[in-house]
Amino acid sequence: MTDETTSVPLLALHGVSREFGGRGRTTTALDGVDIAVHEGRSVGIVGESGAGKSTLLRLLLGLDTPTSGQVSYRGQTLDRRDRALLKRFRREVQVVLQDPRSSLDPRMTVAQIVAEPLQSLRIGADQRERSARVDEVLGWVGLDADARRKYPAQFSGGQRQRIAIARALAPSPKVLVGDEPVSALDVSVRQQIMELLARLRTELGLTLVLVSHDVAIVGQLCEETVVLRGGRVEEAGETRQVLTRPTSPYTRALLDAVPTLA
Repeated sequence: MTDETTSVPLLALHGVSREFGGRGRTTTALDGVDIAVHEGRSVGIVGESGAGKSTLLRLLLGLDTPTSGQVSYRGQTLDRRDRALLKRFRREVQVVLQDPRSSLDPRMTVAQIVAEPLQSLRIGADQRERSARVDEVLGWVGLDADARRKYPAQFSGGQRQRIAIARALAPSPKVLVGDEPVSALDVSVRQQIMELLARLRTELGLTLVLVSHDVAIVGQLCEETVVLRGGRVEEAGETRQVLTRPTSPYTRALLDAVPTLA
């Protein structure tokens, strides 16, 4: 019987490097990175500023192309010429960004924001079906139907992030990517959103990829952890192993800043 260590990853980077610049002034943002995300798992990618997290995120989302190596989805290399694969990828991989104040269009109602991916991906037979889907996902994140007529400015930061999560869930993704999804929120609200993400992942069977500088958040939400340093994988493995028995001095240094996990 095939297990997750031998099965094809849902989303993966294979020897990926990304360089910027040219004419003798090349900067290497990622250098030979290998990451495998298996279906149903939660994987945290952690590192300090400059570790390569933002570049890696763009590659995972298909927004950039590696200088060398490959990014694959369901065992197939992501290629902008493969329209069928890209269409499936756009529907099945959704992202929740760091700051809902900038990621939500202030001119759009909540209903329009949540329905946006349904319309762009041509999901739903008609407006009525899409409207019902909007109400459904708003309920999943703890917002009632009255929210659909309001605008982002009428909500708190935590509520706005709930709207962003609802938008990401609307097309029924297989993979939810979080780019620092709670770092812009008040401390009192962070735990609520983390609990929401954990519950939704369990109830919907989502694969979660969480990119963060915060080891504590990754430790709470993710089964596996990848530590980036200077564009390379410094350490990777089961989160409990990485956070309680790290093999890298760099990882131990990161943990020193988080006394509850060190």
